Amino acid sequence: MPRLSLRLLLAALALLHPGYARAEIPVSIELVLAVDTSLSVDDEEYDLQMTGIVEAFRHPEIIDLIGQQNGVAVTLFQWSNFPDEHYRVPWRLLSDPASVLAFAAEVKALVRSPAHLFTGLGRAMDFGVRLITGNNFAGQRLKIDISGDGRDNVGSLMAPARLRASSQGIAINGLPVMVSTYGLDEYYRDNVIAGPGAFLETAQSYDDFARAFLRKLRREITPHISRLKRPRDRKAARLRMP
Repeated sequence: MPRLSLRLLLAALALLHPGYARAEIPVSIELVLAVDTSLSVDDEEYDLQMTGIVEAFRHPEIIDLIGQQNGVAVTLFQWSNFPDEHYRVPWRLLSDPASVLAFAAEVKALVRSPAHLFTGLGRAMDFGVRLITGNNFAGQRLKIDISGDGRDNVGSLMAPARLRASSQGIAINGLPVMVSTYGLDEYYRDNVIAGPGAFLETAQSYDDFARAFLRKLRREITPHISRLKRPRDRKAARLRMP
């Protein structure tokens, strides 16, 4: 059986039978997309975020880049003062045009969470870490992508959240939207991004979000030449400090 078909079969078995052997499915990248739905984001701005994400995954270059990987596992969740587990796209394994376009369709159909409250960046970061450490994938590169237009205002403990991500080899990348909070790019640089290869991509407005997200996603999934020939040992990573 071809390697790709076997990987897809294992993924299907893991989804249909949670008790199935806990052997993790090797992939090149595990990517968590965290979308800001707090009170500062109106419905039009929310739509611009989601449309930008959908358009990026439909872009021929992104589809081609994903096809060059050994699988890209991706999930998306919404967050305000707390992450909303009920308004998310579960983990999906992307490997070919059909799977990428199916994920884009799920994002397009996702309804906005009704809980438009405060900005809990630290809680969103921690939830992203839990999504990665609790799944059935073994990625060589682990990434959380957080976009938002404000600073944490619920007293989240952001420094420990960043440390927990970094200590497990997880990169947190940031996409601040510069619409109302002065110096938000510097705030994200100092308090949000962390881990191996972490970087910042800035959107000057929500109208600019699609361009910024495409640029960021392209950078995140461009094939990475590495001497590593096997998936990360997640258990060992949990014990390794930065």
